[in-house]
Amino acid sequence: MNNFVMVIDDSAIVRKIVETCLRREGFVVKSFPDGIEALRWLTQPDACIPALVFLDINMPKADGYRIAGHLKSKPAFAETVIVMLTRRNGVIDRLKARISGAKHYMTKPFTIQDIVAVTCNYLGAPRHDEFYHPMQAAGSPLR
Repeated sequence: MNNFVMVIDDSAIVRKIVETCLRREGFVVKSFPDGIEALRWLTQPDACIPALVFLDINMPKADGYRIAGHLKSKPAFAETVIVMLTRRNGVIDRLKARISGAKHYMTKPFTIQDIVAVTCNYLGAPRHDEFYHPMQAAGSPLR
């Protein structure tokens, strides 16, 4: 089971909260302050495909819609679940998120229980006896 979760949010506080609560549950988490930096990392030889991405919409350099669309345009990310995690709560925002490839939409503020519940809903609870650490997997998903 792939238990690798990526968090892309320009808020250091949001990144830290999501990372901490998911690591406590046994997930492997890597976070980035913007989508461009995350995309750069994904082209590295030691990068791996996340099973789930928490993605903010309002970010510098490229918004979450653009990053989601880019990820979903790559066959390697066909099974990756994208969860928009944003302050925006409008119908148009939700529609744009769905069109760009997001499977789930969460608004800020959120609870730790919400983050864990959504992650476990899509990925299941990580099995600690068969711990999969994707950072040890080789190969770049964008090649």
